[in-house]
Amino acid sequence: MTLLINSDRFKEDFDQLAQIGSTGDGGVNRPALSAAHLEARAWFSARAASAGLRTQTDSAGNVSAILQSPISNLQSLLLGSHTDSVPNGGRFDGALGVVAALEVLRTIKESGVQLKVNLEAINFTDEEGTLVGLLGSSALVGGITPESLGNPRGGRSNLEAGLARAHLTESGILNAKRDPNSIAGYLELHIEQGPRLAQSAIKIGVVAGIVGITSYRMKYIGAANHAGTTPMETRSDAGLGASALTLTAREMVMRDFPNCVVNVGQMNFKPGAFNIIPGVAEFSLEFRSPESKQLKQLEASLLGLAEVIARQFRLK
Repeated sequence: MTLLINSDRFKEDFDQLAQIGSTGDGGVNRPALSAAHLEARAWFSARAASAGLRTQTDSAGNVSAILQSPISNLQSLLLGSHTDSVPNGGRFDGALGVVAALEVLRTIKESGVQLKVNLEAINFTDEEGTLVGLLGSSALVGGITPESLGNPRGGRSNLEAGLARAHLTESGILNAKRDPNSIAGYLELHIEQGPRLAQSAIKIGVVAGIVGITSYRMKYIGAANHAGTTPMETRSDAGLGASALTLTAREMVMRDFPNCVVNVGQMNFKPGAFNIIPGVAEFSLEFRSPESKQLKQLEASLLGLAEVIARQFRLK
């Protein structure tokens, strides 16, 4: 038996969700547990309830719509993704998987087909990492620790404010783990966020691996001197060092680690004046690899490169 989703309803729902936190240029701005993200979560629950699906929110803030099997005490097959976004993110990232999961549940419910598993469309909390990163999904499998909440990626005060807005607690997050035997599996529809499928004229791909990600907050310390009177050859320019690392890291990864990527997405110079040489450069360094051993090798190479550049430009 083949079931077809209601594509018009699917598109209408997706377009509605894309308006929440819209940037006006096709993107969305829904950082985790912000007002816009909470509105998106409420929208999801309302759409699920209007379809006659049971809704629930666990102690980590994961919002679910459930199509119960008529046979009791069965496992649940999870479908879904997330509705939070990075700042000024893409409207398809995460949202596509959430709306698709909801539409699958509605279609099966309307068909009258009875499944041997419960179907659960799940909308995970803080997958993008503006607070902790993979917060909801990690909590579901028991992967959140007090340490990860104590020193979160997005800062402690931001996490506390977000949890307060969503009426969540740290103890609830730490105790949100589900029994692995209660879960039959997990499926997620997601955009590729890259050009490979389109370049190959392939409509859909199956994930064969998940990259590991390592990130650092880096700092170079030099000397903030007058930009007009300090000779170029004697400067300890922290900004120049950070820029050199950015370019050299790219060249190294493309040459020595062709299946990996590196990115410097944030950079800040201090004191930040037009006529003063940067005495401090603070920047992010993130890199990814599909292999754990290779990720460690890449980490060692990048940190070694950072030390070489520090010496080259007389920085700490």
